[in-house]
Amino acid sequence: MADTLATIRARRSVRKFKPDMIPADVLDQVLEAGTWAPTGMGRQSPVILCVTDKAVRDELARMNREIMIEIGMGVKLGMDPFYGAPVVCVVLADAQAPTGRDDGNLVIENMMLAATDLGLGSCYIYRAKEEFERPEGKEILKKAGIEGDYVGVGHVILGYADMSPKAAPRKEGYIYRL
Repeated sequence: MADTLATIRARRSVRKFKPDMIPADVLDQVLEAGTWAPTGMGRQSPVILCVTDKAVRDELARMNREIMIEIGMGVKLGMDPFYGAPVVCVVLADAQAPTGRDDGNLVIENMMLAATDLGLGSCYIYRAKEEFERPEGKEILKKAGIEGDYVGVGHVILGYADMSPKAAPRKEGYIYRL
């Protein structure tokens, strides 16, 4: 348990990445960790779309940035919502699964913890739902061979950190007991 808690305590959101690509064997370990997340009734409703192709990654970044602007987040046109990370993993869930989005979030957490354990930086990025409701998003899924009624849950961006994120102290009153 000590190693598990150490990994949990060490995991931080990284918002500046080196451009270096992650070796395939290391990336495969992060992806596998996602597949071992618990899912409602064991359905394994999520799927993971791992994007290492720069053109597709940049298309996702463009869509994500546009959504941020549309919802009034006040971002600049050239801003990279993926903070320079070379890998973007999109977690999607079966839209018909009653626990699909929750299952997808568990996949994301497993991937982020594995990334930390392997010396990688990661960050959870939102707006996957809106991206994959768009025609361009649906086309990306089709190109990847993902068929069915899937809803975007979130992105896990991955790479080597180019910063040292710090954890905020845990708040008072986080835990209650009966």
